[in-house]
Amino acid sequence: MYNLSGKVALVTGAGGEHGIGRAIAIRLAKESADVIVSDVVDNPYAHNSIDWEGAPSVVREIEALGRQAVTILADVSDGEQVDALVNEGIERFGQIDILVSNAGSRPGPDRVPVVELEEEAWDTVHTTNLKGTFLCCRAVARHMINRGGGGKIITMSSVSGKSGSARFAAYAASKFGVIGFTQALAQELAPHHINVNAICPGVVDTERWSYIGAALSSEDISGEEWRASGRHTEAMKQRGSGIPLGRVGTGEDVARTAAFLASSESDYLTGLAINVAGGSSMS
Repeated sequence: MYNLSGKVALVTGAGGEHGIGRAIAIRLAKESADVIVSDVVDNPYAHNSIDWEGAPSVVREIEALGRQAVTILADVSDGEQVDALVNEGIERFGQIDILVSNAGSRPGPDRVPVVELEEEAWDTVHTTNLKGTFLCCRAVARHMINRGGGGKIITMSSVSGKSGSARFAAYAASKFGVIGFTQALAQELAPHHINVNAICPGVVDTERWSYIGAALSSEDISGEEWRASGRHTEAMKQRGSGIPLGRVGTGEDVARTAAFLASSESDYLTGLAINVAGGSSMS
């Protein structure tokens, strides 16, 4: 376990019940950090469960662990909203020591061959995944530099940010961009003792995979319909069978790496892009 007592973390894209963002927010709270829980809306997957309320549910989980938490909504692709998010978080807690820039675009119209890819779909992916990462990192880095004392910035790339594949062109390009951005920012912020690293998950069983499965299907079917049909479970089994460690990842797998990168144990690491993929990608 790591000791993040006295630290404040901002985690974007944290409203999904089965998402990486929620898992990271909870893990950082277990390490004694207070957490700003952010998403574009309170409950980005409201149709999935009548019991799950999204970001407010995450806040209650964190408070049950004895830590402080608050929900602050923001569209990470909008610079004014991102600046307002960071400023409100600082007003609430006095500082931000850890940023996990996790918010990502919802898969859908972008998961097609390039010759069929619409400009709008390309722009949607890059505006959220790459521009959103830039805006969040810029706002928090400015605060960390002005405050002094260092900090930890964690971006979310993907194994698709190291190796492209058919029908993932827009997504892969955005995640390659996140790695390049992370490396550049790591060099710029190193003199300020701010570590910047990327996590590159492989297949992780989250709500997003329902939309990926539906988008890759030959049928005109929604993500909810695809999951309800039982194909989600089968797809996860098939994907897991091709992974050396024998299963797809969980949000908790990614959260373990995030907790390490957020802690003082990673003080001599910066500019890395760390695979959390069960051995499915080793480059």
